Amino acid sequence: MKPYVKLGESKMSDGTVFSLHKHDGKFYLKYNGFDLMSTALTFSEEMLAEVGCQEILEGKATRPKHPKVLIGGLGLGFTLKRTLELVGRPATVEVAELMEPLIEWNRTFLVEHNGPLLEDKRTMIIQGDLFNTISGKPKSSYDVLLLDIDNTPDDLITAGNARLYSASFLAKIRDLIKPDGCVAYWLSEPAPKFKKCLVQAGFRVEEHSAKPHEKSKRARHCIYVAKRSR
Repeated sequence: MKPYVKLGESKMSDGTVFSLHKHDGKFYLKYNGFDLMSTALTFSEEMLAEVGCQEILEGKATRPKHPKVLIGGLGLGFTLKRTLELVGRPATVEVAELMEPLIEWNRTFLVEHNGPLLEDKRTMIIQGDLFNTISGKPKSSYDVLLLDIDNTPDDLITAGNARLYSASFLAKIRDLIKPDGCVAYWLSEPAPKFKKCLVQAGFRVEEHSAKPHEKSKRARHCIYVAKRSR
């Protein structure tokens, strides 16, 4: 049996430990010793980009001349890779990633899987918390926000992420998107309470079931696409 090889490890200020491993040609990101994501299961993260960017890709008449997308959470780069494939050129895809070593792992180890995504001229990496990243941004800054940060609002990756689901933050991201733009959330499972919060914040919400793998029998993940309701 082929062993798991640890390529890197990083400990957050709250004690959370992330580590990157390679096994049988695949990469695995672990969170406190448990698998968080891997290059073996990329379907739902790619789907996040597809359903989120759908609105700006559907018609040439309404397509922005220079799409601007913000991704919250770099992960192993699956959503960024698919977004770059979809938006074409010219475009700007900003990525806010809290964990600096994860950015470095994407520049080094993960190039083997995804290619040099971070060297693409359309990619802008912002090392920092999403909350702080957007705090000074003006209204209508983005066509699309793609957020893949926590499993659900009730299952946070780091405790500080709780503020990303407050009423004031949801109001902020509603203002950040253009009138015909959207915010898309990747969730490990449906979160009805959060869906209600989005509606209360002035969004119309579409729910999409998402499989971990294209051939999976069950779609256990969920993507919420939120658009301005007024």
